[in-house]
Amino acid sequence: MLIDSHCHLDFPDFAGDMDATIRQAKEAGVGRMITISTSMAKYDTYRAIAEAHDNVWFSTGTHPHRAHEEPDTSVEELLDKADHPKCIAIGEAGLDYHYDKAPRDVAAAVFRKHIDAARRSGLPLVIHSRDADEDMAAILRDEMGKGAFRALLHCFTSSRMLAETGLELGLYVSFSGVLTFKNSDELRAIARDVPLDRLLVETDAPFLAPVPYRGKRNQPAYVAETAKVLASVKGVSGAEIASATTANVLRLFSKMPELATTESAT
Repeated sequence: MLIDSHCHLDFPDFAGDMDATIRQAKEAGVGRMITISTSMAKYDTYRAIAEAHDNVWFSTGTHPHRAHEEPDTSVEELLDKADHPKCIAIGEAGLDYHYDKAPRDVAAAVFRKHIDAARRSGLPLVIHSRDADEDMAAILRDEMGKGAFRALLHCFTSSRMLAETGLELGLYVSFSGVLTFKNSDELRAIARDVPLDRLLVETDAPFLAPVPYRGKRNQPAYVAETAKVLASVKGVSGAEIASATTANVLRLFSKMPELATTESAT
């Protein structure tokens, strides 16, 4: 069984066919999904999706694109929202210098609050980092020095330096459909060198559909295509990638229950 460790089922792209999307994922061997928060203001939406579907969990947090919209979110509020039994992570939060939608100092301050919430709750932090490698590495080192926290570099498309920094600090690394793109040789080389026990797969749906679906709306079922490429890059079987990445999700997102016998047979 595969787990889509990062998707956005709350987006309008899925409004008309949520049930079909989740059914198609299961048919493709994707038994569980984590729908990831981009705004604290939409907490009730994420919670409702997870409560309505046995195989969906959610996170709580503020995406760096929205950091300037929610700069006053407190660590205490994050901890309170994360108390829900199906809320299994903090984030996504981080830095995005590609679009720079929020002032960089504001985004950094909001990011550090999410790190503190992850540290205090024991839940993993889902990190968004784009074109901000040096500052991201510096913040991660600084914050880890204040006290350990668990985290994941999601939809990894950054430099080898950031991957190595994350691994050194105990972080996990997740790859999306970008791994399957023709011009992603450097990214595949990085994925090849990430230890098998630190790898996750995701869709980031509805974005970044993998080959052969590139250009279409992405959906959790398509994480199977990324897993195929990752298996090839690592030189292991598809079954081994499924087993390893699922075990990694359960270890990192430890609030998620262990697999039931029926799920293990999916």
